[in-house]
Amino acid sequence: MNTLDQPAVRTVLARLHEAARSDPARWEERRRQQALSPPAPGPDPLVRMGNLYLAVGEDDGRLLHVLARAARARRIVEFGASFGVSTLYLAAAAEHTDGQVITTEAHPQKCAALRSNLADAGLAHRVELLEGDARETLRSVKGPIDLLVLDGWKSQYLPVFELLRPALRPGALVAADNINHPAAAAYADRVDTGPGLITQRVGELALTVVA
Repeated sequence: MNTLDQPAVRTVLARLHEAARSDPARWEERRRQQALSPPAPGPDPLVRMGNLYLAVGEDDGRLLHVLARAARARRIVEFGASFGVSTLYLAAAAEHTDGQVITTEAHPQKCAALRSNLADAGLAHRVELLEGDARETLRSVKGPIDLLVLDGWKSQYLPVFELLRPALRPGALVAADNINHPAAAAYADRVDTGPGLITQRVGELALTVVA
């Protein structure tokens, strides 16, 4: 049976996708609160977005799952887990490839929720969560990496890619979501024009093969 069809996985993903549909309302409330009381200087804004799911949709999630399985990816690294929607799709693929997902998240409450969601889906054994600033935690990751998924803070796509570039095996796939976001422009230019990289965009997703 496809892991995505297992009842526990389907139940958790359905719950998370339903919760994520309320993100527009959460964004509006966040803007209203900021207008009333601008946030004081402090932690990275991503850490302050604890109630936002910032999740991939079902189609993109299934696409990531298919890509991971087609690539027979055994070592998958994810930048930006949030509550774990994309992580679950990747972990379900790793169940078939006998692989491992190394994922990152900065928000402590999201990390706790992610661990719970993975346990509920029966996929915790496929995921290692690195809690904290990914620019630091990912320094410990060794190659070869078969698949890199970028879905965290867009301005950090390029630094994270450059940090992990030496660990990407020849032929590795990099999938970057929300590629049309202005903050991802530096990364987009790098993968569109950089040597040894072949990039194709599918909607908001940029797929890059590393030579």
